[in-house]
Amino acid sequence: MNDKSKPQPTATPANTQFEDRVLVGFLLAVSLAMAWIAWPFFGAILWALVVTIAFAPVHDRLLLKMPARKNTVASLTLLLVIALVIIPAFIVGSLMVDEALRTYDSVQTKEIDFAKLGQDLQAVIPQRWQDMAGRYFTPDFEELQSKASALVTSGVQIIAGQAVSVGQRAFNFAMALGVMLYLTYFLLRDGRQITRRIGEAIPMRAEQRRAFFDKFTTVIRATVKGSIVVAIVQGILGGVIFAFLDIRAAVLWGVVMGLFSLIPAVGTGIIWVPVSIYLLATGSVWEGVTLLLLGIFVISMVDNVLRPILVGQDTQMPDYVVLISTLGGLSVLGINGLIVGPVVAAMFISAWEIFTENRAVANHSIS
Repeated sequence: MNDKSKPQPTATPANTQFEDRVLVGFLLAVSLAMAWIAWPFFGAILWALVVTIAFAPVHDRLLLKMPARKNTVASLTLLLVIALVIIPAFIVGSLMVDEALRTYDSVQTKEIDFAKLGQDLQAVIPQRWQDMAGRYFTPDFEELQSKASALVTSGVQIIAGQAVSVGQRAFNFAMALGVMLYLTYFLLRDGRQITRRIGEAIPMRAEQRRAFFDKFTTVIRATVKGSIVVAIVQGILGGVIFAFLDIRAAVLWGVVMGLFSLIPAVGTGIIWVPVSIYLLATGSVWEGVTLLLLGIFVISMVDNVLRPILVGQDTQMPDYVVLISTLGGLSVLGINGLIVGPVVAAMFISAWEIFTENRAVANHSIS
C-alpha cells in the first residue's frame, strides 16, 4: 500500500498550542543563553549602539552623496568616530591619569598638606564669624581637615587604581574597544535592516513598536547631546580656566567637573565653588573672583544655553525622573548606567502610557 494513501495526522488546537509554548520556552532559553554569553561585552555593545545612533545623521548625509557605496560610507563614518571620540578620549585619559598619580604622590609626601591648608583657611575667617557659627554648632576643624584629606586621597586613589587596573587588563580593554568599533561599522552599514528584522520579530502592534523604537532613539540622542556633549564642553572650559589661573591638576579637575555635570542637580559647581572660596579666603583675590565670575557666567551658563538647543523637549521626562534614573544607573552599572538609566526610565514611562491608552480604548469599546 502506498504511503501517500495513509491518512496524515492532523494538527489539533491542543497540539498547536503545546508546540507554540515549547517554541516560546526554547526562544526564551536561547535568548537568555545568548545574553549570558554576550554579557562580558555589554558595555561594548551598548556604546556601539550609542555611537551609531549619535553619528547616524552624519552617516545618512554621506550616504545621500554616495548611495551605492555603503561600505565606504560606513568606513568613513567610523574613521570620523575614531578621530573625534576615541583619540581625544585616549589623550585626555592619559593626561588625567598622569595628573592623578602625581597628585596622589604629592598627598603621600605631604607636599599637599591638608592640615596646613585648613589652618590657613581658618586663619582668614573672621573671628566673629567663627563665634557666630559656634552658637549653633562647634566645628571641629581638625576633623573636617581629616575628612577632606581622606575624601580627596580616596578619590585620587580610585582614579589611580582604575588606571593601573586598565593597564593590567589592557588586553580585555583592547578587545572590548575592538568589538565596539567592529559592531559600530556593521550597525552603521546595516542598521536599518537590523532594526526592521528586530521589529518584525517583536510581538507588538506596529504603532506600539514604533513608539518604543522612537522613544529609545530619542532618549539616547538626547542623553548624548544634552548630557555628554554638555559635560565635555563644561569639562574643557573648566580645565582651561583652571590652567589659566595656574590651579594645579587642571586636566584632572576638568574631567571631574565634566563627570559631575552629568549628574542632574549637582553640576560643576561642586568643584569650582569651593576652589573659588578657598582662593578668596587665602588671599588670592584676583584668582578667586575670576574663577567665581567665570564659573557663574561661563561654565554654568553652558548647561543653560546648550542643553535647550541640543535637546529641547526631546525626552519629555521630569527632572526628578532623570535625576533618579541617572544616579541609579551609575550606581548599578557604572558609566554604562549613564545611558541605561534614562533609557529604562523612558521605556517604563512609555510602557505605562501605552498600557493606559489601550485600557482606555478597551473600556470605551465595552461601554
